[in-house]
Amino acid sequence: MVIYIDRPTWPGHGRLWSHLISDVSVAELHDFAAGVGIPRRAFERDHYDVVAERFDSVVAAGAQVVTTREIVQILLAKGLRVRAHTVRRS
Repeated sequence: MVIYIDRPTWPGHGRLWSHLISDVSVAELHDFAAGVGIPRRAFERDHYDVVAERFDSVVAAGAQVVTTREIVQILLAKGLRVRAHTVRRS
């Protein structure tokens, strides 16, 4: 199991955010996120948004730091990328 995170550089709601992904499955990602206390509401299609204040603890729990470009490349290579236009809205 490898979980990846990029550095918190994405602004939103007055804070900076990282993206957390799995290279195996969404189920593995949910398990890791739950284990480090990231709420399910932070999940967005194929990744979790992680606030900058949590970055160090997520890395300490085993997430490997990569670039944002690598996040996208990993998701695409593993067939786990979910684009916004493919998500159905109810």
